[in-house]
Amino acid sequence: MSRSTGADLSIERLAVRYGGVAALEDVSLRVPAGTVVGLIGPNGAGKTSLINAVTGVVRASAGSITLGAERLERLPQYAVARRGVARTYQNIRLFAALSVADNVRAGAMRLRGALDDAAVRALLERAGASEADLGARAGSLPYGMQRRLEIARALAGKPAVVLLDEPAAGMNPHETGELRAVIRNVAASGAGVLLVEHDMGLVSAVCDRLVVLNFGRTLAEGTPAEVARDPAVIEAYLGTPA
Repeated sequence: MSRSTGADLSIERLAVRYGGVAALEDVSLRVPAGTVVGLIGPNGAGKTSLINAVTGVVRASAGSITLGAERLERLPQYAVARRGVARTYQNIRLFAALSVADNVRAGAMRLRGALDDAAVRALLERAGASEADLGARAGSLPYGMQRRLEIARALAGKPAVVLLDEPAAGMNPHETGELRAVIRNVAASGAGVLLVEHDMGLVSAVCDRLVVLNFGRTLAEGTPAEVARDPAVIEAYLGTPA
């Protein structure tokens, strides 16, 4: 059940509730193939809850999640992954005791056949991690390299859409600059990218559109320039004088 790149991700009127607490309410967004859509907002706005709902980690309380023509919101995690949804995590979740190569190969399990070393190296290069030793233990890598290895693993299954949860966290300015090119190259390959990130310089540089969440609801949507001028967004991030 492998899928090539090129399918749009559509989220319509999504709600996620934990008991009586609404993490998301009536949120809609679309990630067209080949584009980068940023999902931003203050801490606790519901960004990671949205990624968890798309990937089947949590069950949507209402609404629909569609990839191409397929509905995802009732599928288990493994079935969502098989349909072409890949992700990274806010807190790195590599297989720390396994090698770099085996981590990348783990991301391609939905495809037929194992990746050879040349294919692994090509994926590492796409993720900006070409200098990583294939035999090195993943947990021994520097933090920024672990971040890039996680992106290579996400790309290994030829996903239709990649969800990046704060990929620049802990990176230095040079590494963040390299990450810009990586994200744009992923979109150029035909995959859609949903980027959750607090680094607004990175967001402004790579995103085609932004969706802003606040208290689990959509606060604004538009180009990075439009969103940056929105008074409601400015108030949510910076506050207003008493």
